[in-house]
Amino acid sequence: MKLTKQLFLVGIALIMLLAACSNNTSSKKEENPKLDEEALANVNETGFPIVKDPLTLKVFTGKSAQNVNSDWNDILIWNTYAEMTNVNLEWEQIQTDSLEEKRNLALAGGNLPDVFFLSAMPTLDLFKYGKQGTFLKLNDLIDQYAPNLKKLMDENPEIRKAITFPDGNIYSLPSIVSPDFMSVRIASRPWFSQEALDAAGMEVPETTEEFYQFLKASKEKNGKIPYGGTSMAEFVSWLQGSFGVSNKGVRNANIDVNPENEDEVRFYATSDDFKALLEYVHKLYSEGLVEQNIFSIDWGQYLANASEGKYASTVFYDPIELFGDEIGSDYVSASALKGPNGHQEFSKVAPSVSSIGNFVITSENPNPAATVRWMDYFYSDEGARLYYMGVEGETYEKTADGKYVYTDKIVNSAEGLTMEQELAKYLTWLGGIQGIIKQEYFQGSENAPTSLEAAEKITPYVPEEIWPAFLYTEEENRFLSSTGADINKYVAEQRDKFISGDLPFSEWDNYVETIEKMGLEELMKIHQAAYDRYKKE
Repeated sequence: MKLTKQLFLVGIALIMLLAACSNNTSSKKEENPKLDEEALANVNETGFPIVKDPLTLKVFTGKSAQNVNSDWNDILIWNTYAEMTNVNLEWEQIQTDSLEEKRNLALAGGNLPDVFFLSAMPTLDLFKYGKQGTFLKLNDLIDQYAPNLKKLMDENPEIRKAITFPDGNIYSLPSIVSPDFMSVRIASRPWFSQEALDAAGMEVPETTEEFYQFLKASKEKNGKIPYGGTSMAEFVSWLQGSFGVSNKGVRNANIDVNPENEDEVRFYATSDDFKALLEYVHKLYSEGLVEQNIFSIDWGQYLANASEGKYASTVFYDPIELFGDEIGSDYVSASALKGPNGHQEFSKVAPSVSSIGNFVITSENPNPAATVRWMDYFYSDEGARLYYMGVEGETYEKTADGKYVYTDKIVNSAEGLTMEQELAKYLTWLGGIQGIIKQEYFQGSENAPTSLEAAEKITPYVPEEIWPAFLYTEEENRFLSSTGADINKYVAEQRDKFISGDLPFSEWDNYVETIEKMGLEELMKIHQAAYDRYKKE
C-alpha cells in the first residue's frame, strides 16, 4: 500500500508537539473538589456504555489543515464512539491559525468548554489555571477511572513524571507514543545512496572519519551533493551522539546529564564536546561536503532535489515513500556513527510522552469521571485501533497475516482524493494525535518497511533513558521564557555562525563568556531544580 507524501507530516508533528513550564514549588498533592454525586451515580465504572443516561459534553478543539473540510459533529469515529459510550459531543472546531487567540479568549472570558481537546494548551497555562481550579486535578480520577492510562504509567514511570507538575498534581491527559514504537520516536534518520557508496568503493560509514571520507569521495566521483538535508539543526542532531552531547534526548534544549556526575545537569552548548562537534561539522561545510544553502533551504526544494537523486546522503523520513520507488529504493539506512572519542549514541530521540496539553477537563464539566473514562479508552489497544484506523469493514480490514490496513475506498479514493483527504472524511487523527500511538495502527511513513528496518538498526544506540520535557514552577518559567529563551536563541545563532565560518573558533571563549554573563548560572539552578524533582517522582 502506497502512502501519500502529505501523510508523513503527521509523524513530524508528532515529534514536535511538546512544551514545558509550570508553577508552585510545593510538592504536596492537592485534593480534587467534591464531585457531583448524581453525576457519579450515572457512571458505569467498567465496560460500555460509559454512562447510563446520555451525557453531552461541549468540547473545544483545534483542527489541523488536514481536517479543514470535515465536520466532527457528524463523522464516523465520533458517531461510532457516541453509540458505544452514550456520551455525545458538541464540537467547537477552531482552525490552527486562530487556535491560540480563541483558546485565550475562552480562558479569559470565562466561556469555558467542558473539555479542551487537541488545543495545544501551554504547560504554563496548565499549571496556572490548574492551581486556580479552572482545570481539574486528575490524579484521583486517573486512579479510579483510567485503568488503561494507569497501566501504561505503571509500566513506564516516565509517563507519570512527564505529566506531574511541581505541586504533585496532574492537570491533563497526555499524548503517548508506545515506548517500543521507536520509528516514530526517532523521526528522521540517516540514509546513504547505494549508488554513491558503490562509486566510493565503501560500505555504509560507521565512524565520523569514514563519513568524512565518504563525503569527499562522493564529491569527487559521482556528481551528487555529498550531504543534503532540510536544516543544519537536523544534521547536527544526528551527529551529536557521536560527540557525547544531548545524551538524554531532544526535549530539553542544550542540557543533558553531566557525564562525570549523573546527579547534575550540564549545559552542553558550552562544553568541549560541543565545540568538537561544531568543528567537525564546520570542516564538512567548509569543504563543500554539505549542501551550501542548507541554512535556508525550504522543504519543497529539498524534496525536489531528493526526488531527482541528487543527494549521496541525507537525514529524513522514508525515502521510498517520499522520493518515489525508483530513487528511494537506492537508499540504505545507517545508525549512530562512532566519534573521535569513542562516543556512539543516537540521541535524536523523543520521549514516549509527545504532548501533555491535548486533553484538559475544566471546572464547567458536568461529569469529570465519565470524561476521564471516555478518554481512557484511547490508551487501550482497542481504543488506539478505533482512533487511528476507524471501524472494521468501513475504514480498515485485517489481512490474512494479521495486519491492519485501510480499506480500498480509503487508499484508492473514488473521487481521486489523496489517502489523507479521503481518511479525513471518517477519522480525525491527522495532525492531531491523542491517546497512544501503536505501530500496528499507525500508517505514516515511519511504519514503512524500510523505516522499521532503519529503526531496528538505530535502537541499540539509543540512550537507555530519554528525558521528557521538564516541568517548571511559575517563577522558574518566567526566567526561562525571558533570559533562558535569549540564551537558547544565542546558542542557535552562534552554532550556525561557527559552522558556516562567519565566526572563527578563536572566538569560542568569548562565546562561552557571553552566555555566562547572560545568566547561565541562574539558568542552571533552575534546570537542576527541575531535574531533582524529576528524579524524586
